[in-house]
Amino acid sequence: MLAKDILKVLDAKCLYLADESLLEKNYDYCFATDLMSDALAMINNHNESLVFVTGLANPQAFQTAMMLDIDFIIFVRNKKNDEVLIETAKELGYNVFKCSRSMFDTCAILGQEGIKGLDIN
Repeated sequence: MLAKDILKVLDAKCLYLADESLLEKNYDYCFATDLMSDALAMINNHNESLVFVTGLANPQAFQTAMMLDIDFIIFVRNKKNDEVLIETAKELGYNVFKCSRSMFDTCAILGQEGIKGLDIN
């Protein structure tokens, strides 16, 4: 599914778009967690086509995404995003969005649209 379509079905808002070509990129997988240690331990493939969904709206999410080479982050639960977070996204060149939905609803919608949960085996 194209990133722009993912954003549309989630009614997500852009916090920072580092690379406009992301909107035309296809994403097949999703991984959702607030525990960055889970992401580091479990994500080991499909990173180039993975949407990272988290409620942890702080620079730690960017550090995790950097280590895993993930370029598409959606913050859920309508987290307040301060200027430090947005400035960090700009400095590191991350494409960051937010939506008001819960993590569960976000993943359910993505699943209905054909996005697969990441197989961690």
